[in-house]
Amino acid sequence: MPNELKNILIMKPSALGDIVLALPALAALRKSFPNAKISWLVRPEFAPLLENHPYLDEIILFDRKQLSKALSNPKAFGSLHSLIAQLRKQKFDAIFDFQGLFRTAFMSWLSGCKKRYGIANSREFAHLFYTDKIEHNLDCIHLVDLYLKMTQAAGAKCEKAEFLIPSNQADVDSVKKLLKNHNLEPGKYIVLIPGSAQESKCWPAERFAQLADKIAAQYNYPIIAVGSKSEKAKAEEINKIICRDAQPCVLNLAGQTSLKELVELLRMAKLVVSNDTGPGHIASALGVPVVIMYSWSNPARIAPYGRPECMVARDPFTRGMEIKSDNPNHSITNITVEEVFQKAAEQINNKSKINNE
Repeated sequence: MPNELKNILIMKPSALGDIVLALPALAALRKSFPNAKISWLVRPEFAPLLENHPYLDEIILFDRKQLSKALSNPKAFGSLHSLIAQLRKQKFDAIFDFQGLFRTAFMSWLSGCKKRYGIANSREFAHLFYTDKIEHNLDCIHLVDLYLKMTQAAGAKCEKAEFLIPSNQADVDSVKKLLKNHNLEPGKYIVLIPGSAQESKCWPAERFAQLADKIAAQYNYPIIAVGSKSEKAKAEEINKIICRDAQPCVLNLAGQTSLKELVELLRMAKLVVSNDTGPGHIASALGVPVVIMYSWSNPARIAPYGRPECMVARDPFTRGMEIKSDNPNHSITNITVEEVFQKAAEQINNKSKINNE
């Protein structure tokens, strides 16, 4: 029975976009088991997204970079031993491994938890460590649906997928100050996200530049580029192309915000145009107008949930269950400026914000 679950652990250490896609599962667990303690195992760099989440009781940090050295570094081995001891001490009565890899599945087994929910066809033989194996098939191809299916196997119910990303007033104030310093107003700027952890997911800089030109000419909104510090050069490349023709430049804020400040910057945007990367998924979860471009990753698995109008991709719903495509037709370079501009214009002209919270 649902009221039997009292101590729940979600294992989803990374990546940022996938953590966002697991938020509806957290909401379903909280609403189905209101008195349960719910913890989330996550990497330190992504933990700020979950801080002060009203549906979450505890964040458990999983420092993969350090713990991966456990066999060669005594300090790292001690940290891994402490983490396993912490998990065992918690005496979880249900673990949901949304990561689906050997390391998280093995840790779930080492925790001593008697009910371990995982994906039946997980990679790296992870399924061997689960007590309850959930089939990932075409009925739940999207990761949001898969994660919800896993919680439903434990008795949870979900009437509507809820993406709740908490807001902190200090971060709101910090972003408003940043905008004011650049003579910008909330709700009156457009954000470009030109970077990605994988170069093959990056739309060419010259096309971002052409898109920025078209949007500026049509709508006269100032344009901001965001991303990590390492992605600053991507925005600069766009800027050089635009400024070379004496056109309005893009404001490069890459690396100038914390993760929580980036959330607020996206929350206040008029429109976000993004590669398939974490901040783009955050924008989608926030319900802001967004256009996300997909290449080899299967859009049917990770596209903006319930918002097909927000994506641009080749064959988005006919790739079956594959995770990665090697079809040249699915290359990011096949997406045209006109396609993205058309989607952007539709989003700008549809002034209403989707309420996902």
